[in-house]
Amino acid sequence: MPATTLSEAQQLICFIRDEIPLADAMDLQLDGEADDMLCLRAPLPPNINDKGCAFGGSLVSLMTLSGWALVELGLRRRGEDCDVFVAESSVRYLAPLWQDFRSESRLAEEADWDTFLRTLDSRGRARIEVASVILGSEGQPAATLTARFVAKRRA
Repeated sequence: MPATTLSEAQQLICFIRDEIPLADAMDLQLDGEADDMLCLRAPLPPNINDKGCAFGGSLVSLMTLSGWALVELGLRRRGEDCDVFVAESSVRYLAPLWQDFRSESRLAEEADWDTFLRTLDSRGRARIEVASVILGSEGQPAATLTARFVAKRRA
């Protein structure tokens, strides 16, 4: 049986799980990706709170990690060697979740890769805004996050 080659996104998820113990403890998994979108999922059991629903810290962590991974993967695909940091974020918890959950991250409406990369080229650092959402069982947002990520070229 031939060996399976992992996609860049799958390799990134392995890196995240190896390097960020919380991501491994959450049982974070890749759930889809494209140039402008990345989805991560996590099962409820390791992310449960005292009420039996998803822990708010797990929700914000999954949204932050999916946003970070979207930016990191976008840079890697373009051959950029950068450190990526979350600079600021705002989260809203809208409804409890009683099941496994999934975060979908996309570039914010006003953000685009071209502007981000031009700034990175000229300054060696750039910032980009990402919007993340976790939908509830009815398809309505259960939690949202907007975050600004900063990329700095490695020396």
